[in-house]
Amino acid sequence: MSDDSRYEAVCSRDARFDGEFFFGVATTGIYCRPSCPATTPRRKNVRFFPTSAAAQGAGFRACRRCRPDAVPGSADWNARADAVGRAMRMIGDGVVDREGVAGLAARLGYSARQVQRQLTAELGAGPVALARAQRTHTARILLQTTPLRASEIAFAAGFSSVRQFNDTLREIYAATPTELRAARPAKSSLSGPAVATGGVLGTNGGTAGVPLRLAYRGPYDTTQVFDYLARRALTGLEEMVGAPGARTYRRTLRLPHACAIVEIDERPGDGWLECRLRLTELRDLTTAIQRIRRLFDLDADPYAVAERLGTNAALAPLVGARPGLRSPGTADPHELAVRAVLGQQVSVAAGRVLGDALVAAYGKPLARPDGGLTHLFPRAEDLAEAPLTELGMPESRRATLRTLATALADGTVRLDAGADRDRAEKELLGLRGIGPWTAGYVRMRALSDPDVLLESDVAVLAGARGAGAHLEDSEGWRPWRSYAMHHLWNVPRARPE
Repeated sequence: MSDDSRYEAVCSRDARFDGEFFFGVATTGIYCRPSCPATTPRRKNVRFFPTSAAAQGAGFRACRRCRPDAVPGSADWNARADAVGRAMRMIGDGVVDREGVAGLAARLGYSARQVQRQLTAELGAGPVALARAQRTHTARILLQTTPLRASEIAFAAGFSSVRQFNDTLREIYAATPTELRAARPAKSSLSGPAVATGGVLGTNGGTAGVPLRLAYRGPYDTTQVFDYLARRALTGLEEMVGAPGARTYRRTLRLPHACAIVEIDERPGDGWLECRLRLTELRDLTTAIQRIRRLFDLDADPYAVAERLGTNAALAPLVGARPGLRSPGTADPHELAVRAVLGQQVSVAAGRVLGDALVAAYGKPLARPDGGLTHLFPRAEDLAEAPLTELGMPESRRATLRTLATALADGTVRLDAGADRDRAEKELLGLRGIGPWTAGYVRMRALSDPDVLLESDVAVLAGARGAGAHLEDSEGWRPWRSYAMHHLWNVPRARPE
């Protein structure tokens, strides 16, 4: 986009571009999302920024009306496989907060100076500034959804001191923590955090609850996503409660500092999904949010997907029938890889039975069950030397599972948020017993690759026949072939079983 076309999006208050860019107004010192309902500023007073961190670095404060920090993330970071895209995914996962810029650079295979230079050149902000913007957003969520003291929130959000926390909030929001808390909206049509009506949610084993609204852009096919997750839900790890149309997906999460329980409601709001997080450690909030967003594919750009796939005569009717279809990712890449191996050459139902047995035998029990949730998924380290006889699989398949677990545990195969997708797929294919379908499935879901097509998948082939689509035309579906595959899976009687 040119700056002129960006200004046109601002004039039309086009929500499709929320999160894709931000604009600052020189006369007010405020930066906004493109769909901000405030009076449109004159073109000569407007500056454009690729990230909120770049706007903050240029001295602009966040608009209190449109809350630009609450927009969906750019779909670019999932689509891109270069160093900048990988860095953005890792910063979102909290790597800079936990390991610093040096840790981020080491994971990328560059020097800290190179990472700083690349991010600043393309995004207008370096890794520290990008992480700071994310910490500030986390702090605002906690201030406006929990009764926690400001000092507790400061360290939970990742700030090194209360003074740094206060100074940053004044710089970004032109408000103190007390003023931000008092300004929380009682009702909002924007995709920001929900307001806690009863303070912190009911505790369970010492956990604290945070209610959230997780923003997305465009239409969102909740039925497709919740059906997909329901068919694969593992007993003790996940559960789907409620009637279709009003379901709640619940699961346990293993996070960097502790465990958590998440609940997501199927019924969407006006551009968001309602979420409730019960965290043992509030320091895990930012990471938990990003992992839930990847699981539900909330940073997708359905407009770009529909525009590309809609040019194919066979896919166009499918795209029109299911606007907002998503490609679900995962909340835990290692878990997804293990589950993919369990599901090799068997139906979804059979893979679910094996997964249930694995969780029951090797999962870590919660200190106290929460409804149907009783376990965390077993760690790769726990499976590397496990006999796995409880699964009733042939020894060759158990050996494959142990080989994968060992590779994940020792870092031979990397599946973290910023892993190089081509390298990870090659490493997976180098493990005995893992073929192209499994490696591709892991790449699509564990690494959130939007451009994977499992051409040998039986249900994909059946869906293509039913829709009259030809897989040899799939080059024209790039970079959204994962979404094309989900459309083919959803052709009647063609769902993967």
